[in-house]
Amino acid sequence: MPTQDGADEAALERSYSGLQPIEISAAERLLREAKQVLDELGVPFFLRQGTCLGAIRDKGFIPWDDDLDLGSIIGRQGISEESIEEVVAAFRSRGYFAKIERNGYSISASMIKSSIRMDWTCYRVIDDKIIHFPGVPMPARLFTQLMEIDFIGEKFHVPNPPEEYLRLKYGADWMVPKKTGYEKEIIEMIPETLLSDRASSWRKFLDKHILRWRSSRLRVLDQEEKPVSDADVVVAGVGRFKTDKLGYAKFNVPCNDWYALVVRRDDHEEVLYMERIAQGKTYVYRPDPLTDSGRLTVLSEE
Repeated sequence: MPTQDGADEAALERSYSGLQPIEISAAERLLREAKQVLDELGVPFFLRQGTCLGAIRDKGFIPWDDDLDLGSIIGRQGISEESIEEVVAAFRSRGYFAKIERNGYSISASMIKSSIRMDWTCYRVIDDKIIHFPGVPMPARLFTQLMEIDFIGEKFHVPNPPEEYLRLKYGADWMVPKKTGYEKEIIEMIPETLLSDRASSWRKFLDKHILRWRSSRLRVLDQEEKPVSDADVVVAGVGRFKTDKLGYAKFNVPCNDWYALVVRRDDHEEVLYMERIAQGKTYVYRPDPLTDSGRLTVLSEE
């Protein structure tokens, strides 16, 4: 049943596609509350993604940002996979709805209260790097000795140096405010098969030759609902694929997760920055004649 305080699964799902800017006073209150919870539990954390960008560049929240982003590193300063559950339980006791998702690179808790989503991602260090959504590798040294800053009247930590972190995450012109259009630049910085290459050779053999049912597919349609052949489909960190004569592109994602994609056909190109893709599922892409950027969670399951 939906709750009146915007703290339920329906509110969380709406937050992924609604693109509603956070209400600043409520965001400040929730960020202070998150700091109190994590500090009381002795959990070190840092501002990341858009929250870090706003704190460093704008000295405030980005006006069009739609969530709060926090991060921690697994295996450092007492944070373990088991303790993540305890931390999330503490947030739930404060009235948050929370959902935990795991992949090979991180454990993420998506939490919502007062209709504001807060994503706390705990990263695994792999080959002295962490993998930042949607597949950006970053040196772990940025998160070893965090920098303390003043933000909303409190002390918070950010990656150190924050300028290098933000350049790796948003590109060389991260100081230029962009409501949309930055997504393609981020995807172009991601090594093409980064996520797939990190799967074991045995797992990749099984997926390709035996467990073919795990393959995902994307069908590209045009504005007249007709299949598009020979379209390019880029799945960030997974690879580049072509659609067949029926409009299907076939690929193997390493796990059920959020991915960023680029769909190109003829003179049309659209970046899909946040799409849920599961192994063995088929999805349909339909273009919007009014826009070619900024849409989220637009794929439908066939």
